[in-house]
Amino acid sequence: MNISNEIKNKWYQLDDIDSVDSPALVVYRERVLANIKTLISMIDDVDRLRPHVKTHKTIEVSKLMMDAGIHKFKCATIAEAEMLAIAGAADVLLAYQPIGPKLKRFISLIQKYATTTYSCLVDNLVCAKNIGDEASANNITIPVYIDLNVGMNRTGIMPDDTAIELYKACRSIKGIQPIGLHAYDGHIRNADITQRTIECDRAFEPVLQMQQTLTENGFREPIIVAGGSPTFPVHAIRKNRECSPGTFIYWDKGYQRSCEEQHFLTAALVITRIISLPSATNLCLDLGHKSIAAENTLDNRVYFLNAPDLKFISQSEEHLVVDAAEGHSYKVGDVLYGLPIHICPTVALYERALVIENNRVTSEWKIIARDRKINL
Repeated sequence: MNISNEIKNKWYQLDDIDSVDSPALVVYRERVLANIKTLISMIDDVDRLRPHVKTHKTIEVSKLMMDAGIHKFKCATIAEAEMLAIAGAADVLLAYQPIGPKLKRFISLIQKYATTTYSCLVDNLVCAKNIGDEASANNITIPVYIDLNVGMNRTGIMPDDTAIELYKACRSIKGIQPIGLHAYDGHIRNADITQRTIECDRAFEPVLQMQQTLTENGFREPIIVAGGSPTFPVHAIRKNRECSPGTFIYWDKGYQRSCEEQHFLTAALVITRIISLPSATNLCLDLGHKSIAAENTLDNRVYFLNAPDLKFISQSEEHLVVDAAEGHSYKVGDVLYGLPIHICPTVALYERALVIENNRVTSEWKIIARDRKINL
């Protein structure tokens, strides 16, 4: 949808706004369903989808995706992994290398939710052996993916001979079974999709070479789980690759600006109110650091759909002060609809999301996996 038209048609306005306290996170169910449909339309086989659940963290959205035929998922925390099992997910990749207490929790998770197949990442032999020892002691075998560093420079091992040797070594460790390669290229965000594709292809080439080498060495062709939201269109046209976008489910202003080729709808907003008029030009809103992701610069945290010209002055834990210019008509109590620049950490700030259907609140979704622990 054209951004200017999206603002003008006021799809976001709630008929029962007077019953919604602020700040609040609201999710538009019809738009979530539309985004799931768009995601599936962008790939040739729904079985190649392994969405990341870090954005929504809810049982209800997970079930909506399963109802649409998506059965494989990716997550980053034990709570997200447990949330997926509660929702009934068949296949869950913990895109993390569990160590210490996290490994013990992961083992408990596998034992409790036997109908969900769990896997995880490894990027070094010591951790691989520790995971294998713990799994073996509990009479289970954990599928593992070698975590590859394709430029993110966060976790992972370079996709070279050392990674190949690690993959081979994992085959001989009791308690684990190497089944694939994990390549997250979240650093590739060029707004030009042509340039983004070039950068993605360049980063992905060593992964393909590693897969080919392993296959030539007698291994069953390793599964490749690749990409996030910006590179999803690139990986989606590859054959036999699993794709892991996450933000698509709610989308946000950041990706709306940088990934214009992807036609997902913004489906989650924050509701805020003007609580004070500290000067002739300034407004104070109840939208502080605790209510909107604040890792970006002050002017790049939220975009108000019904007040796009406001200038940001300061923000603290509970307040956001903005400049409305002289002669404005804003009043205390006025409602602003904020589109987060970065939706994922914004969602994690809320215990629940109000669900909107036909411009009214119809229910709420508990953001159950925002907690570090559910049961285990």
